[in-house]
Amino acid sequence: MPLPVSRRVQRVKPSPTLAVTARAAKLKAEGKDIVALGAGEPDFDTPAHIAAAGVDAIRSGFTRYTNVDGINELKDAIIAKFRRDNGIEYERPQIIVSSGAKQTIYNLCMAVLDPGDEAIIPAPYWVSYPDMVLLADGLPVMPFAGANQGYKITPRQLEAAITPKTRLVLLNSPCNPTGAAYTRAELRALGDVLVAHPRIVIGTDDMYEKIYWADEPFCSLLTAVPELYDRTVTINGCSKAYAMTGWRLGYCGGPKELVTAMSTIQGQSTSNASSITQRAAVVALNGDQQCVAEMNAQYRKRHDYVVEGLNSLPGISCLPGAGTFYAFADVSGAMHGMGCRDDNAFAELLLNEGGVAVVPGSGFGAPGHMRISFACSMETLEKAVDRMARVLRSGAAAKTA
Repeated sequence: MPLPVSRRVQRVKPSPTLAVTARAAKLKAEGKDIVALGAGEPDFDTPAHIAAAGVDAIRSGFTRYTNVDGINELKDAIIAKFRRDNGIEYERPQIIVSSGAKQTIYNLCMAVLDPGDEAIIPAPYWVSYPDMVLLADGLPVMPFAGANQGYKITPRQLEAAITPKTRLVLLNSPCNPTGAAYTRAELRALGDVLVAHPRIVIGTDDMYEKIYWADEPFCSLLTAVPELYDRTVTINGCSKAYAMTGWRLGYCGGPKELVTAMSTIQGQSTSNASSITQRAAVVALNGDQQCVAEMNAQYRKRHDYVVEGLNSLPGISCLPGAGTFYAFADVSGAMHGMGCRDDNAFAELLLNEGGVAVVPGSGFGAPGHMRISFACSMETLEKAVDRMARVLRSGAAAKTA
């Protein structure tokens, strides 16, 4: 007889991005030649000066518990970052440091959602958002923005999604998976809607702020709509910008009462983020940012190559992104042309016939799409595009034979 698990757990599903990464790793271990484009993880090493700070923390014995919400030195670095980059002012009690921004967002969901509360999550969305809401006994509401509107919801869509049960809005810009970023004017328009609904808390996931190349400078929601300061939690981290995924360091700034609640939840779950990582994050945030600019330049080159390559393939259309290290392509034409019933079957075809692992768009709330991570070498990307072209050409040839 199987052991029972909670209904809460049964409502959620495993992360499709992690599943694809694990599947690709398994096939590689079996000796298969696989080009893995599933993981959202920089292929760069953590910059040497940041890594050295972690080593120094170990050698100096900074290996014990810290305050649950983070060391003051790191909080001060985060406060300085928000002031410098976003024009947002916070004090130490308004900052919490977590084991990754994923935990920060989970803490937020647990802190504000009661059973039956609704959370608006624009689709396409990062795969974990809806399931974190479900784990907090909330209900995800997911207005969809397709390629025809640049994968960005409109103020009208946001207004239509709001009900008396709406308690939380999660906004991700630049967006994983699409790479789309809201302009200051677009944020202002969305903010005007939210200003009229004072009970709603807003979480802005700015994780890809530094991986960005649009003509207009990056803008966070509070920068554009300061009136929302008393109910907005601005979320960021070190994983992507500083190639520190395994270090696990996320943080946020927000209203003191919300941050205190999030700290209480964290104190009864994971407690403090790694003391060693916190010391390294101080150096990352306060130090020379040239390493970030250099990595960003490489991501942009890869983005340009991948978008052009995908648009050259039959039945595939890919909008250019403003940031992140993902390309999000509409594959509905190729999918149907190859006789695939859905994007999951199309991803299986690419994996089995071409040895290319991608993440189906349905996992991001966008059936008929696929996400490709270009956080890998140009050589790997060239191989991937070539293999996808061969698979699609062979399928077309078989249909005309």
